Amino acid sequence: MDKITRRNALKAGGALGVLGAVSVAAPAQAQTLWTWSAKGSVAGAGEGADPRWVWDPEADPLLASVIDRGDVPAVNELLRTWTKNGQALPAGLPADVKEFMEQARQLPSWADQNKLATAFRFNQKRGLYLGVLYGLASGMMSTVIPHEARAVYYSKGGADMKDRISKTAKLGYDIGTENAFGPDGEMIVTAVKTRMVHAAVRHLLPQSPNWTANADQTVPISQRDMMVTWHSLPTTVMQKLTAWKVPIPADESDAFLHSWQLGAHMLGIKDEYIPNSWDEANSQAKQVLDPVLAPTDEGINLANILLNLGSSVDGGIVTPHILGAFTRFMLGDQIAGWLQIPKEPVWDPLLNTAWGPFVAVREGLLPFPLAPAAYWTFDEFLRQAALLFLSEAKPISIEIPVANRPF
Repeated sequence: MDKITRRNALKAGGALGVLGAVSVAAPAQAQTLWTWSAKGSVAGAGEGADPRWVWDPEADPLLASVIDRGDVPAVNELLRTWTKNGQALPAGLPADVKEFMEQARQLPSWADQNKLATAFRFNQKRGLYLGVLYGLASGMMSTVIPHEARAVYYSKGGADMKDRISKTAKLGYDIGTENAFGPDGEMIVTAVKTRMVHAAVRHLLPQSPNWTANADQTVPISQRDMMVTWHSLPTTVMQKLTAWKVPIPADESDAFLHSWQLGAHMLGIKDEYIPNSWDEANSQAKQVLDPVLAPTDEGINLANILLNLGSSVDGGIVTPHILGAFTRFMLGDQIAGWLQIPKEPVWDPLLNTAWGPFVAVREGLLPFPLAPAAYWTFDEFLRQAALLFLSEAKPISIEIPVANRPF
C-alpha cells in the first residue's frame, strides 16, 4: 500500500466529489420561493432577487462570443500554460478574454489570509475524512440533484466520465492546499477556468436536443443552482463531521467555511447569496438543497459509473458493494434506493455499529488497544479510496468545451 498523503486524499475526494463543479441545477417542480435573507450573506445586504433567475452576466456573453467566433481552441491552448495564481495571463489572449480574466482573478476585499492559513491546517488534519466525504457524500449526492445529473450527462464530458472527473478533481484538491489562494497556489486559476466552463455550458446545453427534451429549465447553472452544489460540498461535509462528533476547534470550523466562501466568490457566485456562517448555510441548504433531491435515469447512470471507479484499484477492498454501503450509510436508505444501490448484509450493519467508535479511536477519544478488526478495515478503506483516479503522472487541464455530448 502506497503511503497516503493529504494530496492523495483530497484529490480522490475531488475526483468523486466535484462532479457537480462543472454544471449544476435543480428541478423546477421542487423549487420553493426564495425567502433567504441577504442579511445572512457575506455581503450583509443584497437586491433580494431569486438566484434561480440570475446567472453570470460577465462571463456568459463573453464565452458565447468566444465559442461562436471559433476562438476556443486557441484560448484553451494558451490557458494550458496558466497554472499558478500569480502568473501573468498568457500573451495572445483575445482582449475581451484577458480583460474578463484579470477582473475575475482578483480576491474580494473580505478575503482573510489568517483564516486561509488556519483552513489549511484543518485540511491537513482532516484530509482522509474530507476525501471520502467529498466523494461518497457530496459526489454521490450530486447524482440525485436532477438538473445537475442531466447537465453532466448531456454535456461533452458525460461521454468520458473518467476524463471529466480527473479534470474536475482539481477544484476539490486545490481549495485544500497550502496557500491555495496565494501567488504560488492554483485555486484562483482553477476557479476562473471553471467559471468559464460554466458559462460555456450555459451557451451550449440549450442547443442540445437531448438536454432540452429532458430538462425543465431553459438555461442551466443559475446562481441558485451553483449554491445547491456548494451546499452538497462544505455544508454537507461539516454536517457529517459534526454528526460523527469529530472535535473541530471553532477557529478551524470558521476557517474551513471561509475557504469555501472565497471559492464560491471566485466561481462567480454573488456575495449576497454566500452564507456568512454555518447557521446561515444550514438554513439556506434546507431551502435550496434538501427539497430538490430526487432520482433521474441520468443520475442513476452516473452513480453506477462512480460506484465502479473502485475497480481501478488492483487487489483492494474498494468494490462497488463497499462504496454502495458507504453511500447508504452517509446519505440514507431513501437516496440509496433511488440510486438502486442494493443493501449489503455485512457492510450495512457494520457501518451503523462500528463507524462511530472507529472515528472516536482515530480522534483519540477511545483507547486504541484491542480495537476490533473493523477499525483497521475502515482505515484501509479510507486509504484505498484516496488512491482512486489520481492524475499524478500528467497535468490536469480544465478546458472550455465547444460542443455537447455526441449521441
